[in-house]
Amino acid sequence: MFRTTTALLFAATLGAPLVNAQFNIDVDGRQVQVHSFFSEGFVYTSGNNWLTMNTTDGSGFTDGGVNVSMQVTDKFRVGAQVYDRKFGALGNWHPSLDWAVGDYRFKSWFGIRAGKVKTTLGLFNDTQDVESLHTFALLPQSVYPADMRESTISHVGGDLYGSISLKRGGALSYTAYAGQRNDSKYGGYTYLLRGTPLGINFNTYGGLQHGEDLRWNTPLKGLLVGASRMDENITGTGKYKPLPFFGLGSGVLPYRESSTGKGDWTNQIYGEYSVGNLTLDGEVRRYRRDHEIINGTTRITDGVRGWYISGAYRISKQLELGTYYSRFSDVVHFSGEFPAPGSPAPGDNSTRAPSRHEYDKVVTARIDLTKFWNVKVEGHFMNGWGGSYYPDGFYTNDNPNGLKPRMNGLILRTGFSF
Repeated sequence: MFRTTTALLFAATLGAPLVNAQFNIDVDGRQVQVHSFFSEGFVYTSGNNWLTMNTTDGSGFTDGGVNVSMQVTDKFRVGAQVYDRKFGALGNWHPSLDWAVGDYRFKSWFGIRAGKVKTTLGLFNDTQDVESLHTFALLPQSVYPADMRESTISHVGGDLYGSISLKRGGALSYTAYAGQRNDSKYGGYTYLLRGTPLGINFNTYGGLQHGEDLRWNTPLKGLLVGASRMDENITGTGKYKPLPFFGLGSGVLPYRESSTGKGDWTNQIYGEYSVGNLTLDGEVRRYRRDHEIINGTTRITDGVRGWYISGAYRISKQLELGTYYSRFSDVVHFSGEFPAPGSPAPGDNSTRAPSRHEYDKVVTARIDLTKFWNVKVEGHFMNGWGGSYYPDGFYTNDNPNGLKPRMNGLILRTGFSF
């Protein structure tokens, strides 16, 4: 399996330039720009299967997209992107309309975007799909989990945005948005619930979300700091098979879960400093999920915390080295008629157990073979698996023999983009 997947990765590396393209089409004196990107990867891990893939035997993954945009007038721009991926069960070769936007910028300090809009959340949420923009083969999973890409990547609605010069004080950029979140059936949360004893299958999952982002390009050259906030009211509907001891009947029954109280929210604080060939990044994310599940019979509250620090240094035009340290923890509470077996006691906020945290030390080498073509070699040294109630890369149904407290991983990834 290892040799086969490595051979396929090598073939994809050689063939990448043949399946990607950039070209412009002239329409009434205005250019329609077509861009594309593609990446192929291979993951091998010791101990645990990861990201819905059989990584202990070695597993490949693929993603790519094509986008089209046009500057209709000096102030009005339109564009759209189709994206597809196959990370084990994530994406599963079901292409999606990633974004489709009309953008009118009245002034530098005020513009409007509408349609299916990329969600501004932290440093990299709206660029996480384009691997060529990043040093790392995988962004820090504590803040940008590959499992949850479809949940945060975009919203159907509108944004208000702009940039305000503070003269000697730098510049402030802002975004305020509202819209509808609609999750794919091929994301991490739906995969997680399908693998539970209830076998929950969602037909729909999403709801209203709104948020704000404010970032400051400080007077210190290269230093950016900012904060994001997102509030959501989410509902999921589908089918499930009740367990016998629930006393709810047999067969397949309707299922529903939804946000309670003030809904779910995410706070994120971030910073970036670039000087010469060195770039330092750091982010802290706190996510609060408060849901009534199993048709309102049980309440689950997740307190998810994640943070990372990273550094990258470009040694030469062809070589960049990077490292990050990422920490994730999830404190879960159940209450109601059917609390989960072994759920934490009220007030228990300990994250010492491997089932409650995930720490990841990462080293990466990025090699730019050409302007459009790169190869990345990345090592992961992980402690813990972070639990099984919020998607964080590890799933009990992928690890029938149980999860081990430590795991090492190797990722090879090649990407091509125009």
